[in-house]
Amino acid sequence: MRIEVAGSTHVGMKRNHNEDNYLVLTEENLVCVADGMGGHSSGEIASRIAVDELGEFFRMTSKDQDATWPFKMDKQRNYDENRLSTGIKLANARIFERATTDSKYKGMGTTIVSVHFADSAAYVGHVGDSRVYFFRGGILQQVTEDHSLLNDYLKAKKLTPEEIENFPHKNVIVRALGMKEQVQVDVTRVDPLENDVFLLCSDGLSGMITDAQMQDILSRTPELEKACGQLIDLANAAGGNDNVTCVLARWHNA
Repeated sequence: MRIEVAGSTHVGMKRNHNEDNYLVLTEENLVCVADGMGGHSSGEIASRIAVDELGEFFRMTSKDQDATWPFKMDKQRNYDENRLSTGIKLANARIFERATTDSKYKGMGTTIVSVHFADSAAYVGHVGDSRVYFFRGGILQQVTEDHSLLNDYLKAKKLTPEEIENFPHKNVIVRALGMKEQVQVDVTRVDPLENDVFLLCSDGLSGMITDAQMQDILSRTPELEKACGQLIDLANAAGGNDNVTCVLARWHNA
């Protein structure tokens, strides 16, 4: 198994600083995107802690698989699922601790989406409304489910396209790292085939362009770095209301 990866982030057209961070840890076959929130620079701090802690946990557990984990294993999950979930929970604990002990970081938090490629599977872990998509055979599918107030409304009752468009609290997320001492992490397994592509992004991308537009770019642009740039450019051309971050990872069987 070999993973081909490209990633990029842009401040967007309306913000004066970038609160997104992303991680490409090739030696551990791990990629992630984090979209920070909070006043001043605290969102940037939260997203940086998230990617750093997750990466460090994977490095540590790779060197010493018998190392003591900060959280108990979930017996309903396998080793790789537990490893990804635990790394994200550890990041949450670090952000929550920083936010509660330093007043200038009070209320900071971040979303996170991550994919860990192991043996014949890809494990997707996430908290918040950043997304992971899966591109196969010209078709793009969303893997993650937004932890947002809008999505809760969509699940509870059917909204018309007009109601969705005019929903007043589109940016409200109901789950994020740093909000509480403990966090629930969603983990999904995907079984990739040769040349399948995973797209990880902040809502600065998914909130500005449609899934169909993303699918079109991936269909027309096999070069991952070029596709990444085109996706970000399109989001900025559509208004660039937020920071825009995109990571693309292609699966190869050998």
